[in-house]
Amino acid sequence: MTASDTPAPVEGTPLIAPSTTEHPLYEPVVEACRTVYDPEIPVNIYDLGLIYTIAINDGGKVDVTMTLTAPGCPVAGEMPGWVQDAIGAVPGVSEIDVEMTFDPQWGMDMMSDEARLELGFM
Repeated sequence: MTASDTPAPVEGTPLIAPSTTEHPLYEPVVEACRTVYDPEIPVNIYDLGLIYTIAINDGGKVDVTMTLTAPGCPVAGEMPGWVQDAIGAVPGVSEIDVEMTFDPQWGMDMMSDEARLELGFM
């Protein structure tokens, strides 16, 4: 395969898939994610911008795509389990799948205003 055979990226395709924000479980799942903290940073993982996508189907299955602040994060193996445990406590959730990705790489611009304020960046 040559470079000319490689399909061009589709313009407008988001790097991060959209969440199902209209689902009734979305807000409770977000609040559950806000109970999980990166042990090295005193801000929850949702406001840090580590949760990329929360997709919820009609049966209550929650698919989470998340990242870490750095690939070598010491809790990389544990964090998905923490997220699963937190979301599993939400009534109506039937199944949870947490996928870790580093594409796109996390950056400080992904933090919420609340996180920036908490960390003194505002």
